[in-house]
Amino acid sequence: MSEKLQKVLARTGLGSRRQAETWIQDGRVSVDGETATLGDRVEGNEEIRLDNKRVPVRPEEDIERRVILYHKNVGEVSSRNDPENRPTVFDHLPRLRGARWVQVGRLDINTSGLMLFTTDGELAHRLMHPSNEFVREYAVRVRGEITEDKREALLKGVELEDGVSSFRSVEDAGGSEEGANHWYKVTLIGGKYREVRRLLESQDLDVSRLIRTRFGDVELPSNLRRGRWMDMPPEQVQQLVSRVELKSKHYTGLYGRARLKHQKGNRGGPPRKPRRGPYRK
Repeated sequence: MSEKLQKVLARTGLGSRRQAETWIQDGRVSVDGETATLGDRVEGNEEIRLDNKRVPVRPEEDIERRVILYHKNVGEVSSRNDPENRPTVFDHLPRLRGARWVQVGRLDINTSGLMLFTTDGELAHRLMHPSNEFVREYAVRVRGEITEDKREALLKGVELEDGVSSFRSVEDAGGSEEGANHWYKVTLIGGKYREVRRLLESQDLDVSRLIRTRFGDVELPSNLRRGRWMDMPPEQVQQLVSRVELKSKHYTGLYGRARLKHQKGNRGGPPRKPRRGPYRK
């Protein structure tokens, strides 16, 4: 059965389907010696090359799938390379052989919290696709207060420069009545650039701290320190696979409850106990 070329490229683990589409548009992909175009379909026995290097394509059911959770730090860039030589989230991930980490969405440089990475580009694509409606949850500290009028506006929808956006929920998460800062827990579906910050700024609220605490049913473990990663347990990986209707594959990983040994790439050490308070530094 033929498949779209970008789907096959995503399955190699070199990148997501969106990245594959960019490679094809830029003329970097060839099939049997001919420059590929968007919409091309392949049977699986063709010679596919990226930047003139042969891309090995395996059947979907033979690909090993691994998913890890990463606790991003403020100051890290969500890209593989940075022209300004700032630290990137990929600097802290475990090294792979014959595969590549694909990130599920991005967090801006000033946002910390949960990120997902996988060796399966097709899984990453489906997790990011709006049609699957994965809820993102954030803990946000603002200077000021979300009044009932502002809460209603944020839930109803706000016109931003790239369309209407809204929160699914806005909950009070504590803070001194006399203090300038207040914590809230917000959820939304979507992943527009700086969407949470722009929504709150539309109501004249200044965000002083932003942490992603959940993606779908996957929560940021309390014992996963900033700058560390851990493997997602096989049963949780299978839940994600079923949620986006992918075929089952072999699972690889070193999963253990916060298994943060001195592994290469894991900036080791055992997990520390979580500090008091919901979102303390």
